[in-house]
This record gives sequence, C-alpha cells and structure tokens, in this order.
Amino acid sequence: MTSTPHPDTVSYSYLGPAGTFTEAALKQVPEAVGARWKSVNNVGEALDDVTSGRSVAAMIAIENSIDGGVSVTQDALTNTPNLRILGEYLVPVNFVLVARPGTTLADVTTVNAHPVAYGQTRRWIDAQLPQHGYIPATSNVAAAASLLDNSIADAAVAPPGITEHYPLEVLAENIANNQNSVTRFVLVSSNTELPEPTGADKTSVIVELPDNAPGRLLEMLEQFATRGVNMSLIESRPIGDELGRYRFVIDLEGHILDERVADALLGLKRFSPNVIFLGSYPRADKLATTVTPRYGNDVFVEARDWLRAITTNEPSATREP
Repeated sequence: MTSTPHPDTVSYSYLGPAGTFTEAALKQVPEAVGARWKSVNNVGEALDDVTSGRSVAAMIAIENSIDGGVSVTQDALTNTPNLRILGEYLVPVNFVLVARPGTTLADVTTVNAHPVAYGQTRRWIDAQLPQHGYIPATSNVAAAASLLDNSIADAAVAPPGITEHYPLEVLAENIANNQNSVTRFVLVSSNTELPEPTGADKTSVIVELPDNAPGRLLEMLEQFATRGVNMSLIESRPIGDELGRYRFVIDLEGHILDERVADALLGLKRFSPNVIFLGSYPRADKLATTVTPRYGNDVFVEARDWLRAITTNEPSATREP
C-alpha cells in the first residue's frame, strides 16, 4: 500500500511571490491547505517542479476573459509530456496603483507593471498620467516589490491586497479597463487518474491538423459537431516546424467518460497525427452540460449494441423500434 505523504512534504507550485492572482487561485484548492507552497518565476519552472516530483501540482494561468488564451501556458503544456489538468479556478482580476509612502499621484512619472497588467490598465494610466514612462516587470507582485528595491519607477500596477505584503500606499483603486475581467487558472499534475464525471465537466485537448489541405479545419470541427460536443475554447498556436502549420488548443464541454465525448476523441485520433489529452475535470462555474437527447449516453450504447447484434448474429440487448 502506498502511504499518503504528510502535508509538510507536499508542495504546490505557483507563480509568485505571495500576493499574486495565481496564489489567490491556489487558495481555492482544499487539498493545498496545510501543504507547502512553492513560489516560482514562470510557467516552465512550475511544470518542471511537477515533472521532477518537487511538487505534486502547479497552478498556472491558462485563459483571460479579455486577452484570451495564455500562449506561454498553452505552448508549455504542449511541450511537457504526461501532464493532466485536475481542475480549473476562476479569479476576478482588478488592479491598484501603489507607490512608496509619501508619494502622490502628481509625483508619478514612471510606472512599473507586468505587460499584461499594463495592457489591462492602460486606459486609466493614459488618462491620469499622460506623460508617464513604462518599465516592464516579471509579475504583478514583482512590480510592487521593486519600489522598495531602488527602482527608478515611482509607482506600480499591482493586485488588490498588495499592501498586506509590502509597506506601500494605494494611490488609486479599480484601475482596470474592464471591471469584469476574470482569469482562468488550472491545477496541473502528473497524476493521470481520471476524476469521475460530475455532469458539469470540461475536457481539454491539443490537436494538430494532418496537413494544410483545404477543409482540414472543418474536418476536425466535424468530429465534435456530429457528436453534439460543444467547444468552449478553440485557439491556434504555431507548431513551429514550418510557416503556416498550426495546432489547436480546445476545451470541450463534457467528460471523456461521456459517450459522445469519447466517440469524438476516437474520431479526432483517427484524423489527427498528434492529439494531446490534457484531462477531464469539473468546471469552475459548476454549470451542467446541456446535451441534446439524440447525443445522450444511451443512444451511443444502443447504437453499439445494434452493430454488435448484426456482426455476431446475437440478439440485441435493446428492443428494435
């Protein structure tokens, strides 16, 4: 029997330092309570912790409601084998402008910010600080921390609550361009055990087209359409071997143990030279998947039984109409 690791020996990696949106996502994971949290600098380091066994799982950002998919994460998942998504977590995203104590908004001439945060607050910054200079940071928290480390910046864009970790003053709140922005995070592990279907699940895959022949994308999409499987995300990423070749990051509504999803993935595997299964996991919003009756599990089971009866000359387990 395999013993359960003591929480003190279990690590979860996340993009740090403390105070990031990624940390806020990890706080939503019950299994992580009481475990050791390991702050890392980038997605590659987080996934390397998982594959090397230094951490049991890593929390990484995969999609934002404003900017779409996080390409760094999508590419890292493509190039790191044997990973599975265990769950997804949603974090509302807003920002504050912070500065060293005694600084006023009129004093600010240079702003430090992560490029994504800067883009999502640019409207407010341009309106309030039209002559400002910009210094990119490696993370939202790093931008704030740099103000206490001889930074030439006068202020930083940071997550709300940053003053709980650093002795800074908030110059402005709610400075995001879109007040409804949400970032979707996923918890990634090397544990390949499938969770049971909940009725409100997602399945994530990465798929390559076989070639650039006309209609190939339509052929791929038909694998889902003809089985009644809805896609909640589809984004293209360059494969990199030659110009014009792409792979697709796809989120499906449903679980691989749902008959319609399993049948679609079988069709996808026959079609594509490379399919990466990233996992089936509960949806963060817990919205149940709506299934058209003709694509229900029983319909697929009956169809297989009908074919079996024909090929084996044995009675069908289901009655003929």
